[in-house]
Amino acid sequence: MSRRVLVVDDDESIRQFIEMALRDDGFEVAVAPEGATALQEAEVFKPDVILLDMRMPGVDGWTFAETYRAGPGPHAPILVLTAARDAEEYAEAIRADAVLAKPFDLAELIRTLNALADRVEGRA
Repeated sequence: MSRRVLVVDDDESIRQFIEMALRDDGFEVAVAPEGATALQEAEVFKPDVILLDMRMPGVDGWTFAETYRAGPGPHAPILVLTAARDAEEYAEAIRADAVLAKPFDLAELIRTLNALADRVEGRA
């Protein structure tokens, strides 16, 4: 069974790179360029994990997380992926399940996504 990841990032090259890498590793992937689109996509796609950039135009990561968690559950764990110097603080502010700083190591990203999905599935 493939894991479903929603990638939310306003940088198209990052979205494309992550989407390609995750698909190559067996993930099912949906992408969104900002939070409003991601909220709609999450409702339809039902991701196992959400990979979230914080700084985006329109609906940013903070607003996305707050709105997403206010809706009906269950809710997927959120992995914050940001270039911000205060990445840990950002992740803590939205009660993210994990955080990775940009630039990131692809192998570490995949390990973290699998660990979060395992936790949701009750395997870990």
